[in-house]
Amino acid sequence: ALGKGSDLEKAFATVALVYNNSADPEGKLSKAETKSLLQTQFGGFIQGQENKPKYQEIISALDEELENKIDFEDFMVLLVSLTLMSDLLQEIKNVKATK
Repeated sequence: ALGKGSDLEKAFATVALVYNNSADPEGKLSKAETKSLLQTQFGGFIQGQENKPKYQEIISALDEELENKIDFEDFMVLLVSLTLMSDLLQEIKNVKATK
């Protein structure tokens, strides 16, 4: 659908597709499904974050209250939060700075 879209548009379209392919018919993910999706699809950004208090807080929230589900908006906030604390983000910034 976004064959001619910008890189950023394609990136967000990919996020939406990955989310929708995992979501239930109501368009939501259980917290366990969210955690699994992060581990399989977002591993590069969360790798090495296990000892950071904010990461532990986010992941422990996914382990609690199994009935609560996450909608796409909450999923996007979660991705942004994990990206901002990621060591990979700093590496990406450093690559741009050296060009």
